This record gives sequence, C-alpha cells and structure tokens, in this order.
Amino acid sequence: MSVDTAFKAIAARHGFPLDEAIKIGGNYVPLLQEGEVIYVSGQIPRVGDVVRHVGEVGTDIGLAEAQQAAAISTLRALALVQRHLGSLDLVRSVPRITVYVRSAPGFTQQSEVADGASGVLAELLGERGLHTRTSVGVSQLPKGAAVEIDFLFGLRRS
Repeated sequence: MSVDTAFKAIAARHGFPLDEAIKIGGNYVPLLQEGEVIYVSGQIPRVGDVVRHVGEVGTDIGLAEAQQAAAISTLRALALVQRHLGSLDLVRSVPRITVYVRSAPGFTQQSEVADGASGVLAELLGERGLHTRTSVGVSQLPKGAAVEIDFLFGLRRS
C-alpha cells in the first residue's frame, strides 16, 4: 500500500475528510518550503470551519480526546504537505515537531498528549516518521483549541 493510500485510510478513521479546504486565519502561510525542508505553521484540530477539540486539557478535555486533537492537527499538516508536493512519498523525514497543549493547572501529561501526533506519523511513515519533539503546556491557544502543533518535514532529493 502506498503512503498516500494509507493516509486516506488513517484520515478516514479519524474523521478527517481530505477533500475539504484547510482554512487558516491570519497573515501568514501555512507551509513554506526552503530547499529540502518544509516548515508547517501551527495546526489546531480544525475540520472545515469547526475546531473539534476546544478547552483545557485536564479539566474540560481528557487525555484520550487531547490525543485525538493531536492526531487531527497532524493530519492537517500532512494534508498540507501532500497538496504541496503531490505525494507524501516525497517525505524523507520528520526532524521535529512542537506540541502545545492547553493545560489545566497541575496537568503534566503533555508528552502523552503528543503521542497522538507521534502515533499518526509512525503509523503512516514508519521509520521516516520518527522525530524529535517538545511538548509544552500553555494557558491558551488560538480559537480555544486544546492542542496546536508545528512541524518540520525533510524531503527526498529530487
């Protein structure tokens, strides 16, 4: 099975339609390619016009829901990359992700929330999806989202 075919299956399992527009807000680009590296701006768990997981993790939202938010944020980033490149087969590596978790006071499972993103990357890309990461607890995120993630993707030489 190709990476792009597997991506369709994973996205469907998470309820993320690949044919919808990926909306952004603000005066920036969601993706920028510089040589063999793609930088993806922070992605929240938005599907269409709806941010799916809103609230503070540890009070409003539990760990499993926060992991789902991280998975959807990752699917958004991958969809942007696929649309830009034409195929996720061109992704060579994921050098780094940074996961921001809207955390309740005393919530300390930011790394476990980030596992929702790491799991999608590992399932889809195998060893190419292994990455470094930082997980940070914050008091607020855009649109009240529970999670926001930014990404670096390394590309195969053309």
